[in-house]
Amino acid sequence: MNRIGIYGSLGRMGQAIVAAMPAAGAVHAGGVDAGEDPATLARDCDVLVDFSAPAALEAHLNAAMAAGTPIVIGTTGLSPRHHELIDAAAERIAVLQTGNTSVGVGLVMALIRDAARRLGSDWDIEIVEMHHRDKVDAPSGTALMLGEAAAAGRETTVAETGVQGRAGLVGARARGTIGFSSLRGGTVVGDHNVVFAGNGERIEIGHYAQDRSIFAVGAVRAALWLAGRGPGRYRMDQVLGL
Repeated sequence: MNRIGIYGSLGRMGQAIVAAMPAAGAVHAGGVDAGEDPATLARDCDVLVDFSAPAALEAHLNAAMAAGTPIVIGTTGLSPRHHELIDAAAERIAVLQTGNTSVGVGLVMALIRDAARRLGSDWDIEIVEMHHRDKVDAPSGTALMLGEAAAAGRETTVAETGVQGRAGLVGARARGTIGFSSLRGGTVVGDHNVVFAGNGERIEIGHYAQDRSIFAVGAVRAALWLAGRGPGRYRMDQVLGL
């Protein structure tokens, strides 16, 4: 059995991951939370899962590298600097970073990439996401992932074409851009809807999370897949075989 250690074990996702382990045949090797030393856990498990906070990521990556332990990163709200740290870590250990670990979102990403490629820039793309009132980052990590999938279908990136937070007299929509809208309220686990708007018709591809356990199941699946792999930066679509 693979032993999985959790950074952020007392959070909602951490607790859900612990609950999902037995059905997957995994063993909970322990957890680390804010203010605790991540090094010992990294040495005592086969793979790490991080659902903590962006501020803790560098220390967690350093601990994983020192121990030679693969790590799944599900923490969202990461900056370009965080991704630089992940790229550097991936030269020494196996790292899988994703904004969403659900199986459904993995499939939706593949559909969106294909749709964007086939429809072309004549179709406008808008991504609308809604989460619970306590979520601190926007757009959500999943929304950005979906945007990157759409951008990849058009052979571009969100950095080049993404538009967030329209307000005021912003003018007409620029051709080829990918828009993001974020809604917050209540206890919504996570709703994402990608709209392809053409002339006289519209296509919508959505994913609606009803229970946080779907992310936990996917995170455990990703951790078991990553355990024992060589250095590199891996993706959820590889876990799912898409």
